[in-house]
Amino acid sequence: MGRWNSTSVPGFILMGLTDSAEAKLVLSVLFLLIYLITVLGNMGMILIIRLDPQLHTAMYFFLTHLSLLDLSYSSVVTPQTLENLLTSTKNISFLGCFTQMFFFILFVAAECLLLSSMAYDRYVAICSPLHYPVIMSTRLCHALLTGSYVIAFVDSTVVAVSMSRLHFCESSVIQHFFCDTSPILALSCSDTSEVEIIVFICAGSTLILSLSIISGSYVSIISTILNINSTAGKQKAFSTCASHLLGVTIFYSSTIFTYLKPKTSYSLGRDQVASVFYTIVIPMLNPLIYSLRNKEVKKASLRVWQRREGAGQLK
Repeated sequence: MGRWNSTSVPGFILMGLTDSAEAKLVLSVLFLLIYLITVLGNMGMILIIRLDPQLHTAMYFFLTHLSLLDLSYSSVVTPQTLENLLTSTKNISFLGCFTQMFFFILFVAAECLLLSSMAYDRYVAICSPLHYPVIMSTRLCHALLTGSYVIAFVDSTVVAVSMSRLHFCESSVIQHFFCDTSPILALSCSDTSEVEIIVFICAGSTLILSLSIISGSYVSIISTILNINSTAGKQKAFSTCASHLLGVTIFYSSTIFTYLKPKTSYSLGRDQVASVFYTIVIPMLNPLIYSLRNKEVKKASLRVWQRREGAGQLK
């Protein structure tokens, strides 16, 4: 059997989600609708926060970048998936495949760390409300954001470069709808144990760091909420972090299920369902979660709309 190294592989074939023409049509319409909602929802969230001065706080600074990351990693995968569903083109070049992998890991890892920064922000808001403006300064917010992107960049670079050095035999068919780590590891005919360890360390360290900060923050948050005497006070405190907690639960459950497991447990159907959920569906859900459950965002949307209507009438 012939063996291709990273410099001689001409490209890969993405098998996609299904071979059924009817299923492809249904999925393409569904994914296109989800992607449009994702783009409009996240762009809308960014614009509302930017246009309303009352939302220029640390919490909404992080929420702006969460929307940007959701939009980014959805755009890395969904357009390619739609093209594969709507056309007979399933080929992707070697460079295109690992470029897609690099940016996907970059944005997902950055979102993991950003969610931990948001958890810390909620911890300060509930546990030290009087010191919140001082602690969550602009300088600290930018430092947390920069740190998230730097760590994510290192992770994505190490993983993508390590994966691209694998050898591939005569089969170039990726049993997936985008260039993710598990199906490419399954495709390789070389010893992948070292690369699996690298992927596990990079993914695991990022998840452990992020989850440790989130867990520690919420232990303190819950302890503080339980010590509040009034029921109304408890409800108000819990409402400030309910949206974030829901978003964290959805995001991490699918991410951990997909990445923190060995190549031998890779299952095509099961992993594709999980991948569709966190690559295509979750980026649509986050703006809905943070807008529908957030009274300040609703009020800000109304204020922005009223200012726009007022400006139109003046013309």
